Amino acid sequence: MKNLLTGGMAPLDAFALAWFLFCWIGYNWFTTHGPLARQSLVGVSHNYRLMWARQLLRRDNRVVDSSLVGNLISSVTFYANTTIYVIAGLMALWGTLDNTIGVLAELPFARKSDPALSELRLVLLIIVFVFAYFNFSWALREFNLLSIMIGGAPDMKTVAAAENGCDSYAQKMVAVNSMAGEEFNKGVRSYYFGLAALAWFIQPWFFIGATTWVVIIMYRRDYRSSLQKSLMPD
Repeated sequence: MKNLLTGGMAPLDAFALAWFLFCWIGYNWFTTHGPLARQSLVGVSHNYRLMWARQLLRRDNRVVDSSLVGNLISSVTFYANTTIYVIAGLMALWGTLDNTIGVLAELPFARKSDPALSELRLVLLIIVFVFAYFNFSWALREFNLLSIMIGGAPDMKTVAAAENGCDSYAQKMVAVNSMAGEEFNKGVRSYYFGLAALAWFIQPWFFIGATTWVVIIMYRRDYRSSLQKSLMPD
């Protein structure tokens, strides 16, 4: 693998890897900091998170809100646990990589490659899912913090200058909620890109095509889907 990283990789494989990293890192940046960030599904949902926080402060009983956060935590926990199993499976695959290469080489359009390049492909997959696990675990901590904030939320009916005093607290809750949602979405996107990375085991052109296809699919869902349009403010 060291020889590959120091210039021994075929130009097409090097381009495919660079294209994948550009799309993976670039799309995460685009949806978070790009000019259309506020129009993505996560950006549009920010307004609804704010409405939720303000309604929460007006409620005497917040059991429903705690249940909603519990549902969010359950979803993140499921993905985090699943990611651990995926990483463990990829590590176990390392010991049988030679047999896997032999099976994949028999597939139509597959291109034979040396073991070092196959190891690099496997390392890339592991990195993608490790990144996803860090996103899910951080989102889990943020949602746990949100549940604590719900427990300590003031009552607008009893706080002096309620509108001004509680809105600041609502904004903090929204910030934590939105950051947790963004981390969760980054983890889910890593799953999409992980599926694209599997195509590199067949041949680099499939890898390039799968990466491009994943970006198109995610863009359409984040910015052009019927769900995104229905959530946009009138």
